[in-house]
Amino acid sequence: MYRLQRWLRRTFRGLWRSADFRKLWVSLTVTSFGAQITNLALPLTAALLLHATPLQMGILVALETLPFALVSLHAGVLLDRVRKLPVVIAANFARGLALLAIPFAAWMGLLSVELLYVVGFFCGVQNVIGGAAYQVLLAQLAGRRRLVEANAKVALGETSAALVGPGLAGGLIQLLTAPIAILVDALAFLWSGWWLRRVRAPQDVPHDGPRGAIGSEIAEGLKLVFGNPTLFALAWLAGVWQFLHHMQIAVLILFATRELGMSAGAIGLVYMLGGVGCVLAAASAERLSARFGIGPVIVHGLILTALAWQSIGLIGGPVWVATLLLGLAMLAFDFGGVLYGVNYLALRQAITPDRLLGRMTATMRFLTVAMAPLGALVGGALATWIGLRGTLLTVGVLGLLLAASAVLWSPVRRHQRLPAVAAE
Repeated sequence: MYRLQRWLRRTFRGLWRSADFRKLWVSLTVTSFGAQITNLALPLTAALLLHATPLQMGILVALETLPFALVSLHAGVLLDRVRKLPVVIAANFARGLALLAIPFAAWMGLLSVELLYVVGFFCGVQNVIGGAAYQVLLAQLAGRRRLVEANAKVALGETSAALVGPGLAGGLIQLLTAPIAILVDALAFLWSGWWLRRVRAPQDVPHDGPRGAIGSEIAEGLKLVFGNPTLFALAWLAGVWQFLHHMQIAVLILFATRELGMSAGAIGLVYMLGGVGCVLAAASAERLSARFGIGPVIVHGLILTALAWQSIGLIGGPVWVATLLLGLAMLAFDFGGVLYGVNYLALRQAITPDRLLGRMTATMRFLTVAMAPLGALVGGALATWIGLRGTLLTVGVLGLLLAASAVLWSPVRRHQRLPAVAAE
């Protein structure tokens, strides 16, 4: 008990004393709980209620991430010109209203895969704009010296949702059907937008100075990323990782339900075990990066996710055995993924000048998450050709090759500490 109390005091020191940071943290945590529900409910709606094919599942995942390729760069320029908090609030309200269309259509008997496509794409647009604004706002509230701490605390809230949310989602889906479970997520986004109106962010101001054409400012963001060896290395590592991750996402639910015979409740349990890995990683990310260096933690996080990918494709046996093994694989994957993500975000924020944070964030999201729709389409098409298990095994092999590349060639591994001040 004493150790638990000491860990809690250590975890919630520093930034937690800021009332505005706490408000932002609470809002994002509630939103994360809702998002965990939709992360299960949306594909299960397609797979179980609408009997989607692997290719249709790939298209659904692709449309959710396609906005990263379409609007990220323009969003980055505009974010550097405006306050970020109103953008986050508007994006939360818009996403909540869009999600309400799914339970309404189910109630009216009008639910279709095409409607899921539209809602998924629209929510993806809000994720691009609101997500980039949130990352910049977080950096502004925290200050450069506390970027790892800030990202770790936000990840702790998100990963706590990952621990509890999937079990809640599985139960809601089992009892009330997936579209009704999505209603809970919609209400969470609407509440989050309302709650954020109480945040005061004096650092959230548009950057002064001359403003050029949007095209020239987009080019400045691209030049920053391509001209900085660390940012460029982070971009290509994250881009390939996102490609492989969304290959897996496109087929994982189908694999669990159709080949392993798992129910919605069992899948929720699997994701809860993954949440355990998320919480452990979020709680230890700051300490591990201080001890081993931020670059080595990023690289080893990638290695762990690759090993987890490979293990998922090898799972079989009775349902209870498959559920346990898939849960352990998800635990390892989420532990590595959160370690990688927390330090990846902190490093790229720390080496970027304040006036370019919006463009850097949007450019990095464009170059990395823009690979996700292609990965989802490739995953769905490959599963149609070689099967669900074969696709997962392919993802595992390619993930191991990516991890080897990070160890051998990436300059990221050489970063031990965050720079105190970004170079202009």
